[in-house]
Amino acid sequence: MPASKTARERARAELTREIKDEARRQLGEVGPHGLSLRAVARELGMVSSALYRYFPSRDHLLTELIIDAYNEIGEAAERADDPSAAPRDRWLRIWAATRDWAKRNPHEYSLIYGSPVPGYRAPQDTITPAGRVAQALVRVMESADLTPAMPGPPLPAELAEQAGKVQTALGTSLPEADLVRLMTAWTHLFGAISFELFGQYANTADPADAYFAYTAEQSAAFVGLP
Repeated sequence: MPASKTARERARAELTREIKDEARRQLGEVGPHGLSLRAVARELGMVSSALYRYFPSRDHLLTELIIDAYNEIGEAAERADDPSAAPRDRWLRIWAATRDWAKRNPHEYSLIYGSPVPGYRAPQDTITPAGRVAQALVRVMESADLTPAMPGPPLPAELAEQAGKVQTALGTSLPEADLVRLMTAWTHLFGAISFELFGQYANTADPADAYFAYTAEQSAAFVGLP
């Protein structure tokens, strides 16, 4: 009985992988707005009722794809980090790896950082995977003696409160001001990637290699990495 159960589990895991692979392929054709369980089932030669046993709704499938994408980009950032390297080098490696993953997986990147899917509300399950790149950057900042290039004015009370919530969510002891600088850098990271992937640098910073490298260096100085 245990061996038979294990075989069933393996078969289920394999079919789940095939369903998600086909859904990712369709993301490139119709985008998340047009993703359909019926279309996925048809391409796999399945009746839709059988597919619903694996994913009860399109939103369940979207959630799985979103979690996978967040985990993959997070893993790319984490693999690039080298705790034995200088903090600024670690920062630049994480930035470069995050961009490289996005360029290799533009449709998955668009799923998590592109336009929201109408009617879809991401569940709590997506929160932890979504923070993995930020966590990698936090670890770099925690390892360094930070000297921000632009300390800036005191934080407004509302922003300080918001930064405190980020502090709790990320489980870090970084001061609120450092976390706001991290949030700014994080926004620059994904803003630069999104502008590049979505063609917003046409006739300006295209190709974007030099601009991205410059922005990564500037962000490192901004958060205070030596």
